[in-house]
Amino acid sequence: MDKAKGLYDAHYEHDSCGVGFVVNVNGFREHGIVEDGITILCNLEHRGAVGGDLKTGDGAGMLLAIPHEFFTSILPFTLPEPGSYGAGMFFFPEDGKKAAEARSFTEVLVKERGAEFLGWREVPVEPQCLGELARENMPGIWQAFIKVPGKTSDTLERFLYLLRKCLESGAAERGWDMLSYYVSSLSCATIVYKGMFVAPQFPTFFPDLKHPEFKSPFSLVHQRYSTNTFPSWPLAQPFRRMAHNGEINTIRRNVNNMNARESHIASGLFGEDIKKLLPIVNPHLSDSAIFDNVFELLSLGGRSLEHSMVMMVPEAFGSKFHISEDKRAFFEYHAAIMEPWDGPAAIAFADGRKIGAILDRNGLRPSRYVITKSGRVVLASEVGVLDIDPADVREKGRLAPGKMLLVDMAEGRVIKDNEIKSRVSRRKPYRRWLEANRIEAKGLFQEPGPVSSNLEDLINRQVAFGYTAEDIKSIILPMVRNAQEPLGSMGNDEAVSVLSDRPQLLYNYFRQLFAQVTNPPIDPYRESLVMSLMSFIGRERNLLDETPEHCRQLKLHHPVLTNDDIDRLKISEIPGFTVCSLSILYRPSEHNMETALRNLCVTAEEKINEGHSLI
Repeated sequence: MDKAKGLYDAHYEHDSCGVGFVVNVNGFREHGIVEDGITILCNLEHRGAVGGDLKTGDGAGMLLAIPHEFFTSILPFTLPEPGSYGAGMFFFPEDGKKAAEARSFTEVLVKERGAEFLGWREVPVEPQCLGELARENMPGIWQAFIKVPGKTSDTLERFLYLLRKCLESGAAERGWDMLSYYVSSLSCATIVYKGMFVAPQFPTFFPDLKHPEFKSPFSLVHQRYSTNTFPSWPLAQPFRRMAHNGEINTIRRNVNNMNARESHIASGLFGEDIKKLLPIVNPHLSDSAIFDNVFELLSLGGRSLEHSMVMMVPEAFGSKFHISEDKRAFFEYHAAIMEPWDGPAAIAFADGRKIGAILDRNGLRPSRYVITKSGRVVLASEVGVLDIDPADVREKGRLAPGKMLLVDMAEGRVIKDNEIKSRVSRRKPYRRWLEANRIEAKGLFQEPGPVSSNLEDLINRQVAFGYTAEDIKSIILPMVRNAQEPLGSMGNDEAVSVLSDRPQLLYNYFRQLFAQVTNPPIDPYRESLVMSLMSFIGRERNLLDETPEHCRQLKLHHPVLTNDDIDRLKISEIPGFTVCSLSILYRPSEHNMETALRNLCVTAEEKINEGHSLI
């Protein structure tokens, strides 16, 4: 599944699906919530996809609170009080010997981490309802129960998160891939039932869901339509804390940046054990699963569930957008800490105490909700997923672009976007920190001075940089005449450079990565309310901390710097923000390009270690 083969490459994994949830606002546990979750899932069946055998689904599943009453009634061993033990859902090989080896490995590691292993339960299933492709890849599904004395619910949840990461690392060291060892969930609050189903197969496959003692205060469901993706049991959703309808266009940049942050990540909540969380991101997963990896790190690393989500999926906050200064400062401060996880998305999320949903800033995925007088909230990718008596409807509406809806079951109330954002934006003095530490170099982005060039030099440069007659005619001339970039086809029918028999520039070997799903094309000029080219550059600090120094970076309104801008930066004297230059020239007679690039990276690291903030 995660190996490149033929034309398949795991880097192209994306998905676009149906998502929804139903919740008792007061946190009351009932079997009816589980039944309603199944109904929502079945009514979202058309948003999923079916395999060639017409019976294998791309994936469907449900995230619930741990059904304590159910487990107490059927397990042969005694469970502690709810919230004081962990329950895990595991996918093992169907082969009995390999599954026994995986269970033994799990038990040993649990005990090494200082926990008490209470026992296993093989989850009863009805595989005859599945399609042939799903049956061929079906894992053995087991539940594990773990007790850790002396932990509160928060510290127990972090312990189980750390334990799961250790299990995943240990399995990888043994050469087990996700089809051999996968932890769907391991938590003291929630559990995930999922697999390669078409929605109606889901309750048939898992008889647990029909038991009257199987109760939960909420049910978050997902029906998967995987675009450009091979379906698999581990990649079915929901994941441990969220379900995602959409795709992340910036996923490769997000993953690379997260990998880079691992060298200086630290947290008093994890102490020295934080190194056991690495790698934070599993690159073999889909974009949605990678999002979940980072979301659980942020939400277990000291930030609230809603704070973590708006940090990853910010609303539009440009200068033309009418929002409070505190809120604008909150988003701008966090832009210096982490880049947004951009793309068309509707995301539902839950941690057992809170459940909510958020829409991307462009609003390209629908998300509608109903709040009833009887104390329920229903949210889904479309209306009509549950039959609700009109007399019981207190409020109904849709999530606006960039907005969030949250249900706090501990407080017993629905919290709207304004209150959520007001609360998190005043958690720290972000506006004061930003005003004191943000660097906006004077003189940047002004009208550039004239560039001297003679005709002979110009032609030489055009040849050196690979300009063609078509580039001059179709791109350069319209820009000169109209002062704007010409519109063109979103496609590119040129042969890839590696197959060309003509000399090519280095950057022609790289291809643009973008999900071309919108028409007309969106850009920051035509969509200035919801798009921005603003970025921060400079020294990044610990992702799991918040200090005034986190925004001690240079703010750029757009990434295009003129020669004049670069000259100003070179001679700038900003306290604590020193600048240096490196030459990227090399002699082909002495080094090949790979060696030259490696040397350049080493030199850059040395300059950073010397304290330079900008190269």
